[in-house]
Amino acid sequence: EVQLVESGGGLVQAGGSLRLSCAASGFTFEDYAIGWFRQAPGKEREGVSCIRRGDGGTMYAGSVKGRFNISRDNAKNTVYLHMISLKPEDTAVYYCAARRSDPWPAPWEEDEYEYWGQGTQVTVSS
Repeated sequence: EVQLVESGGGLVQAGGSLRLSCAASGFTFEDYAIGWFRQAPGKEREGVSCIRRGDGGTMYAGSVKGRFNISRDNAKNTVYLHMISLKPEDTAVYYCAARRSDPWPAPWEEDEYEYWGQGTQVTVSS
């Protein structure tokens, strides 16, 4: 059974930090790129960050560049999203997703992602 399980969300004050984890099982993790998406109340889901398979190349949405860092540990089948300098506008449910196709040059194409997690809530208070 394929699973992506996010964890690490919570309530944090503005300026704080969190590290999200995405634990994968049921597929060959190293063969997949992993993306993080988020959905704030009343808004559409948006891409946040993505990490390639193989060379581990990364991409970030402009709104999080310089504050978020994505990494992967293929030995643990896990992708991390380290978030610092959090802002109230970062409040959202964060999802991880997996795709076999190369995410470049369109990393946020949701139809390309085969597997999705259930999400973890991140709330940033002002």
